[in-house]
Amino acid sequence: MKINKHVKFYMNQYESGKIKVSKYVVLLFGYLKKYILNRDDIYFDEVTHERYIAFTEKNYFKLMPFQKFITAFVFLYYKEGDYPFYEQFFWYKARGAGKNGLISSLTNFFISDLHGINNYNVSIVANSEEQAKTSFNEIFNVIDLNGKGGVLQSLFKHTKSEIKSKTNSSVLKYHTSNAKTKDSLRDGCVVYDEVHEYEDSTIVDVFSSGLGKVKHSREFFITTDGFVRGGYLDDLKERAIRVLKGDSLEDPLFVFMATLDDEKEMEDESNWQKANPMFHEPMGEYGKELFRKVRTQYISLKNSKPSARIRFMTKRMNTPATDLTSSVATWEEVEATNRPFPELAHRTAVGGLDFASIRDFASVGLLFKVGDDYVWKTHSFVRQGFLDSVELKPPIKDWESDGFLTIVDEPVINISHIVDWFVEMREIYGVNRIVADTFRLDLVKAALEAEGFQLIYIRNPKAIHSKLAPRVETIFANHNIIFDDNPLMRWFTNNVYVKIKKDGNKEYLKKDEVRRKTDGFQAFIHALFEADNVLEEEEEFYLDEIAF
Repeated sequence: MKINKHVKFYMNQYESGKIKVSKYVVLLFGYLKKYILNRDDIYFDEVTHERYIAFTEKNYFKLMPFQKFITAFVFLYYKEGDYPFYEQFFWYKARGAGKNGLISSLTNFFISDLHGINNYNVSIVANSEEQAKTSFNEIFNVIDLNGKGGVLQSLFKHTKSEIKSKTNSSVLKYHTSNAKTKDSLRDGCVVYDEVHEYEDSTIVDVFSSGLGKVKHSREFFITTDGFVRGGYLDDLKERAIRVLKGDSLEDPLFVFMATLDDEKEMEDESNWQKANPMFHEPMGEYGKELFRKVRTQYISLKNSKPSARIRFMTKRMNTPATDLTSSVATWEEVEATNRPFPELAHRTAVGGLDFASIRDFASVGLLFKVGDDYVWKTHSFVRQGFLDSVELKPPIKDWESDGFLTIVDEPVINISHIVDWFVEMREIYGVNRIVADTFRLDLVKAALEAEGFQLIYIRNPKAIHSKLAPRVETIFANHNIIFDDNPLMRWFTNNVYVKIKKDGNKEYLKKDEVRRKTDGFQAFIHALFEADNVLEEEEEFYLDEIAF
């Protein structure tokens, strides 16, 4: 195939050492060379792409080489059928890298006659109205400033709610991500802005349902990283990496991920371009001004709180960081708990139990020791009335379907659910001892003892947090915790706020008292407190070692 000149140019800049790019962009280059640019059944529509470049540079701004590279793949088509090779685009870059500006010019072009498709409607979606209107307002202002006698105003009717082509009836609108009350247009294109704020795929599912009825439908996921872990963005990044590694060749997702390869790279300013390609040399005026601003913010970090560094790393370097003075573990350490359970049948376990209120959540679990690993098998119970009164963002119903929790429609969570779970587990595993704090345990004490369980009382639960904190930090850091693939448990863990008291002792609290539950983690802590007194590593033995 004939390779687009802008694609060649950008890749050659890296290969000749003129620019630095992230490891993911290096993977992208390798993926393109091995699987895409050598194909004969696809082609770059350079005519339409050049029209887009001319339209943008006349009405918006001068495009940088990386922007011409990215947008070239928007106009990559199959020869047979003439439909887009890539239907979805993931643009993951640092704040200030021009994501919204680029999507503004592109979507304005899509609804124009230059694109050549009638009724090519565009929806821009974000969690907040302010964010959803970012690109919409930019397009509105460009048309408005063009003047009543200008070409753009002769082509587009622009109001505060929609921008419409006067010649081909294409419409561009913005939407907030309220999936319960909003539905998409008969769209040709949907833009999901700041995906890092999406807790799950609900909003994407709603708006993607309107695609496929208009020629050349496309979806764009544009975002910096953020502070929601275990949400839609993390799933999207995993999917993107599979594409870049060549493990999902049928996936029609184009991936451009700009980020530091390691947090330490932040100390060298020449690496910042890995996260923000606006900093590629030679920088334009916008890039130079932005670089000065980012440098000033970086210098000020020396006299700032740790939270400022976390925000700078996450937003300016597009590298999610965790404040370990207030979190149990990094997100990477929490993700590392996602390993399959080893064989646990007939192994000894210690039980853990926690429920902050029998009116919302209750969590139970078994803790095993296998080699150096602590293995935590857990389940939770949630009251339907609580879910009706508090809108939790995680996909609770999905987690119930997957067996991680049980929703009960009762005035309070009945103690029988807890007792029955432990009785069932005892039939499979060697569990007799259960740990919980004294105050809460009073509610289930009689019922559990009636079933023959030994109860361990923790008189001051917060006191054990300081005692266990070094071990908790160590086993997370060394990846010695196994939760299996349990998103509920990862959510519990990520919701924990570590409070350091004046005496230096640590307490495990909630980041949000109502919506960020930690019951499963607290049950784990209770079991861990007793683990070394109960659990022993089970050694294998062989018959030939026994003297008869």
